[in-house]
Amino acid sequence: MSNADKYIPSLSFRGWLRKIMINACIDNYRRNEKHYHNVDISHMKIEQLTPDILSNMSEEVIIRAIQQLPPSYQIVFNLHAIEGYQHDEIAQKLNISVGTSKSNLNVARTKLKKALSLEFEKKIEENG
Repeated sequence: MSNADKYIPSLSFRGWLRKIMINACIDNYRRNEKHYHNVDISHMKIEQLTPDILSNMSEEVIIRAIQQLPPSYQIVFNLHAIEGYQHDEIAQKLNISVGTSKSNLNVARTKLKKALSLEFEKKIEENG
């Protein structure tokens, strides 16, 4: 115990020990504070674009969303999703790694989901 030498016998032992315990609790809280602020999102509903939503969108809206992707994401998306190339073929064609191809496809899908979700919400507001 590092505070044993700080105890003054003429003062209350109980008060001294209490102060040490409170300070130890505060130190422990501060060390672990980052864990107290985590939010459990496992119970949250995840909205996904269902085939029904996509079937209600015009081809123009979907094509426009694809065309708005940054070029590197658009090319990989087109080669994989539309033309049916595998990641190793895309990597070889574009002189990138397979991992980059997979990453670009994932980012493209995420951006498309967001763009199409916004378009769907806008459509609902217009009709709603």
